Amino acid sequence: MDDCKPIETPMATNTKLDPDESGIKVDQTLYQSMIGSLLYLCASRPDIMFSVCLCARFQADPKESHLTAVKRILRYLKHTPSIGLWYPKGASFELLGYTDSDFAGCRVERKSTSGGCYLLGRSLVSWSSKKQNCVSLSTVEAEYIAAGSSCAQLLYMKQTLKDYGVELSRIPLLCDNRSAVKLTNNPVQHSQTKHIDIRHHFIRDHVAKGDILLRNVGTKEQLADIFTKPLDEIRREPKDPEPYPQQEDLQQAADSAPDDTDPSEEGMEFLFCACVGGGACYHQE
Repeated sequence: MDDCKPIETPMATNTKLDPDESGIKVDQTLYQSMIGSLLYLCASRPDIMFSVCLCARFQADPKESHLTAVKRILRYLKHTPSIGLWYPKGASFELLGYTDSDFAGCRVERKSTSGGCYLLGRSLVSWSSKKQNCVSLSTVEAEYIAAGSSCAQLLYMKQTLKDYGVELSRIPLLCDNRSAVKLTNNPVQHSQTKHIDIRHHFIRDHVAKGDILLRNVGTKEQLADIFTKPLDEIRREPKDPEPYPQQEDLQQAADSAPDDTDPSEEGMEFLFCACVGGGACYHQE
């Protein structure tokens, strides 16, 4: 791969990997070795997380189509050798989370993929891309399940910070599905969602307690989108890096927002600004 042609994205948007039963088999040991190395690299390159995890699902019986997808990731890495995480000095200890999901993206089981990323100040400190355990019947259900997983991660991070003496109140969690946000804030049982397993209502309890502030965000500003599907363009820099929102203002907006506040109302502008400011956690020399 030393002489490979660089490419701008780790996976094409029209890529639909499946077991490819009629495909040509490739060396399983080589394929697993490549996946293992890429998974290790994901610790500092979240932009390849989704692509690597998708390819990792076919390690038991890899085919030529799967190996081609892995090689594309390597071509992308050659195009972006100086990309990495950036942790600026003096960042504040305020948490902000993004949660997102695709819908039935897995061609084999028709399960959705949950994605989440979590910022401490302006720095990306945790992220995830995981296939959901159950089949969702709607985009709302898929987003709702993803929000529950992100809620659990934020609460864990909140408790960890508390152990170090950092006390946090309501943590903003941004979701780009208005129906999922309304479902979380409204405890009434809906006919379209009454089948959802009780364990996925975990987030509803913590929103009611005031631990989490779940609010809507535009799809273009959804940073977790990269962990749920291939994108046309990998966003590495904020559109307008200055001025950044102050984390004190962000937390104040979260603490003061009533539960029935519409996401578009005044007082949420800091949450939307954070989507742009949050991009600064990724840096290129």
